[in-house]
Amino acid sequence: MGTDARPPPRQLAARLQRALGGGAGWKGFVLQLLFVILVAWIIYAVVDNVRTNLETQRIAAGFGFLTNNAGFDVNQTLIPYSQSDTYARVFVVGLLNTLLVSIIGIFFATLIGFLVGLGRLSPNWLLSRISGGYVELLRNIPLLFQILFWYLAVLGALPSPRQSISLFGVIFLSNRGLVVPTPIPQPGLEAVIAALLLAIAASLLLRFYARRQLFQSGRIMRIWPTIVGMLIGLPLLAALLFGVPFGFEIPKLRGFNFAGGSRVIPEFVALTVALSTYTGAFIAEVVRGGILAVHKGQMEAGSSLGLSRGATLRLIVVPQALRVILPPLTNQYLNLTKNSSLAVAIGYPDLVSVFAGTSLNQTGQAIEIIGITMGVYLLISLVTSAIMGFYNWRIGRSMGA
Repeated sequence: MGTDARPPPRQLAARLQRALGGGAGWKGFVLQLLFVILVAWIIYAVVDNVRTNLETQRIAAGFGFLTNNAGFDVNQTLIPYSQSDTYARVFVVGLLNTLLVSIIGIFFATLIGFLVGLGRLSPNWLLSRISGGYVELLRNIPLLFQILFWYLAVLGALPSPRQSISLFGVIFLSNRGLVVPTPIPQPGLEAVIAALLLAIAASLLLRFYARRQLFQSGRIMRIWPTIVGMLIGLPLLAALLFGVPFGFEIPKLRGFNFAGGSRVIPEFVALTVALSTYTGAFIAEVVRGGILAVHKGQMEAGSSLGLSRGATLRLIVVPQALRVILPPLTNQYLNLTKNSSLAVAIGYPDLVSVFAGTSLNQTGQAIEIIGITMGVYLLISLVTSAIMGFYNWRIGRSMGA
């Protein structure tokens, strides 16, 4: 005869009691129920208060305002925009400006961080001390102060357009920004782009072949002259065969400002430089810590193989250190993206300035605009984390971790 495996009713009641109330029993369950009721009441009170305030101010909730005309100008746009465009267009303009300064800032911050981090570990006493001084100085000065310093003390001190600094009469630097010639595409542009892509692909294949030869036979190939020759020579050959890829619209001084050409506004330069140098100081410490986490015997092993210090770092130490570097490096990328919202202090037209600032003041749709802005920054952070997480997984897989 089979035995009944079901627990007795008393044990079932005890299990239900532990599941509902945890270790505190029914008393804990009652406390949790009261907490849930309190949270629900607070949420209801907040929603009801918001609804009442919106009705009092005669503000219609919803996202219909996005189709209304904005009626204000933006001094930097990556897409066509005019005052008659909608608030949805303003949102896209601000988002693109935020992404632009974030991506460029991440690139330069990473470059600065790796160079300074390696400099701190350099056997050269002077280079190590200069790198250490850079880190200690930049990390301990508030970012907002650095943005204002670059904008007011450095770029604001430049001469007016009439007395601008000129380079060959085609590039002008003033307190209105940097004005450069605008490239105008010509029929030979497609051929030059194709030649450049071919040169990049050939360079990557050559680099892969050189690394394979190094790890299989220990033979070091000097490939950089060939790569430079391909990257310059192939596009130049295509330009000679198919014609000049583009012409230039030269800026000219008209009255108190320049007409024609392309202008890099000083707000963008100040924000990008401040974000790059400030975040680069933190990345330098992340890089230094990651390299120090690799056993020093790896450097000695590289030296015993006849590799230079630079080659040992590039081929042996840094690839191992990346597993330690990437998680805090991702955090610095997220910080840089969020810190770009300080652009409102100098009037750079990012998402916070033109959408969560000017658009909110004009429409009064605070809940919708703040909600959209928060969601965008959350989405950017999640995408950045996903990309860096995938890259970390690829590195771990290639190292057999």
